[in-house]
Amino acid sequence: MVKRDGLVDKLDVRADGTGLVGHAGSALPAGVADRVGLTRALSVAMGPTRERRSAHDPGVVLRDLVVMLADGGECLSDLGAQRDQPDLFGNVASNSTAFRVIDSIDQECLGRLRAAVALARAGAWKLGARPERSRARWHNRPERTVLDIDATLTNASSEKELAHGNFKGGYGHHPLLCYLDQTGEAPAGVLRAGNAGSNTAADHKLVLDLALAQLDPKALDGEILVRADGAGATHELTVHCREANMRFSFGFDLSEPVRDAIIAMPETAWKRAIRADGTAREHSQVCEITDRVELSAWTEGCRLIARRTKLREGDQQSFADHDGYRLAVFITDQPGESIPQLDLDHRGHARVEDRIRQGKDCGLSNLPFHSFEHNEVWLWLVMLAQDLVAWTAQLCLAEQARSWELKRLRYRLLHQSGRISRHARQTILRLSRDWPWAGELAAAFERLHALPAPTG
Repeated sequence: MVKRDGLVDKLDVRADGTGLVGHAGSALPAGVADRVGLTRALSVAMGPTRERRSAHDPGVVLRDLVVMLADGGECLSDLGAQRDQPDLFGNVASNSTAFRVIDSIDQECLGRLRAAVALARAGAWKLGARPERSRARWHNRPERTVLDIDATLTNASSEKELAHGNFKGGYGHHPLLCYLDQTGEAPAGVLRAGNAGSNTAADHKLVLDLALAQLDPKALDGEILVRADGAGATHELTVHCREANMRFSFGFDLSEPVRDAIIAMPETAWKRAIRADGTAREHSQVCEITDRVELSAWTEGCRLIARRTKLREGDQQSFADHDGYRLAVFITDQPGESIPQLDLDHRGHARVEDRIRQGKDCGLSNLPFHSFEHNEVWLWLVMLAQDLVAWTAQLCLAEQARSWELKRLRYRLLHQSGRISRHARQTILRLSRDWPWAGELAAAFERLHALPAPTG
């Protein structure tokens, strides 16, 4: 006698349900794209590429691709998750049509699309998604725009244009990305060959200028802080920031003179590093070593801030260690007497790693095309997907939900299932009353509907 006690054995599965939809919450970012004016702006930007009146507006196709990436898609065929549910997502383009739209985007068109996103970003900020809704405001600090620049490596498992071996032994591309720290928006990204240099100043200047073009006049007139790791510590980039009246904070090379200066600092010069809540860190201290290192070749006003962190048992040894401490240093032109606060500001750059990780969860881990130009468009779509996720969180979610990780956001909201019904010429999406976050998603749609429609 066979004993069956598994849950699956007790299921009676029938394919006779009607009106059911999956990924119902993904209609939320699609609605946000419409409300902030993104869909309309993309359609206008794609206008010159539209040779004939067809069933699919190329701007809407791009919006659907962005929503697909935000939802977790990785390639064009993943549009099927929306295309197979017309009651919820409407008439979604085929894979071949979506590819033709991507293929029609040249550098001139990509410039128009970036301008369209800047217009939509201004609309989203006007509705309440401005970066001021940030830790800086919560801690009563001056409002400012913080731009984090960092590069990452993407792997390629087949021959792709400009894919090369990289310094870590992999094979693929080496994009350079820029994020807004306060909201997680991704205003700019530059796709580069796999063997592109890490500290190429021209590439850093390019991605920074593209990011600045995404800011509205209020942000441009306010304080701007540019952060990067040691790859950004070039004379050319610091001068570029200074000429544009922007502050900077870059990782700095732990050279022998710098190391000697840190080691020579008296114990009385070291101050406890602080956490974001202002409390002291027990095992980390900071001090300024500006007057102990030759900085005449750098722009006037540059400062060197050193940090040492006590190694714990089991920590892996590094060349940056000395006498039981892990040493680090950064260069900045920020004023202020609080060295621990400057150190805290710089350590905030580490959040860019989370942004890049989420970018790879939005399709960056796999550049799907052979053509470099097509993959450039794909990178732009990935960055826009992160923008759309950030706008959705700021405009439609409340309190802690605004800071949910992308994986959690998808599980709790975007991937909810529901049932479509119709009554009095209205389409009704009914969510499961037993799902713990159904009320959160319903409230998010209510906030979306309360947003004013774009004008113009």
